[in-house]
Amino acid sequence: MTLNPDWRPSASLDTLRLRARILTQIRAFFAARGVLEVDTPLLGAHTVCDPHLDSLSTRYTGPGAPHGATLYLQTSPEFAMKRLLASGAGPIYQICKAFRDGEAGRLHNPEFTLVEWYRPGFDHRRLMDEVDELVSMLLSDHVSLAPSERLSYQQAFLRHAGVDPHRAALDDLQAALRAHGAVCELAGRDALLDALLTHCVEPHLGQGRLCFIHGYPASQAALARLSAVPGEDYLVAERFELYLNGIELANGFHELGDAAEQRQRFSAHNAARRHGGKPELPADERLLAALVHGLPDCAGVAVGFDRLLMLACGAPHLASALTFPMDRA
Repeated sequence: MTLNPDWRPSASLDTLRLRARILTQIRAFFAARGVLEVDTPLLGAHTVCDPHLDSLSTRYTGPGAPHGATLYLQTSPEFAMKRLLASGAGPIYQICKAFRDGEAGRLHNPEFTLVEWYRPGFDHRRLMDEVDELVSMLLSDHVSLAPSERLSYQQAFLRHAGVDPHRAALDDLQAALRAHGAVCELAGRDALLDALLTHCVEPHLGQGRLCFIHGYPASQAALARLSAVPGEDYLVAERFELYLNGIELANGFHELGDAAEQRQRFSAHNAARRHGGKPELPADERLLAALVHGLPDCAGVAVGFDRLLMLACGAPHLASALTFPMDRA
């Protein structure tokens, strides 16, 4: 009888021990700062309607839903955590599983682990300081890092793609892509910027250091506040992403608290989904009610824990940081 070798975990036992140690460090970091650990449902009646994210769903039949109800595996705990914030929970964090359809590869698995937290009274810049402190501490014993760097989205594009993402014409964005040997078949400014970011900018970010990119275009502000740029005539999102060695580790926002604006963005996202041939999704009315009640001024961030572990142990792909990735689950 020949045994199937896929019964073994893809991560080594040393990696699993490191995973446990880092999780202990994370909990100690937040406990020392008075940040409460919370737990919210992985299954929900609503999900994000962001056109760039696709949720996994299941069908529930039983008490409360005699005709059946669709439930969604959450792409992040954000909506539920914001309801806790609006209820007066104060600073909170969560270490949990999240799920996204259509994402599998060297840096993706449809089921993954997030460390997500929210800080009332923080803006995105102050939260960048805390993310820098936590991630630097977690990696310090495993990776040699130069001092961290912060670049605006505009600075990153000018440096690595040679084009201004806020002012360049669409033809100029296409030309920049071709100059770097890449092509984008999709139409629209954001599609071209995403292609430039992926092919021309990201590979250069955070080489040997943590690199924060902030000030994304206003059109890329699903859940972030917008602000004016001094001396410029355009708005940017109060959003940041963290990179190390070309790999995105975190995505954070100065959180939008305006319920009417959030509803408008949900509508715009569904219009984009419809245009892209994706099904529309109902807005999360419980989240909107929480925003009407009042979300404290806060900033929040999600850190990809599996990617962090992958970088800490020097693994070449995400599967080396997981017990059983999709192809072994």
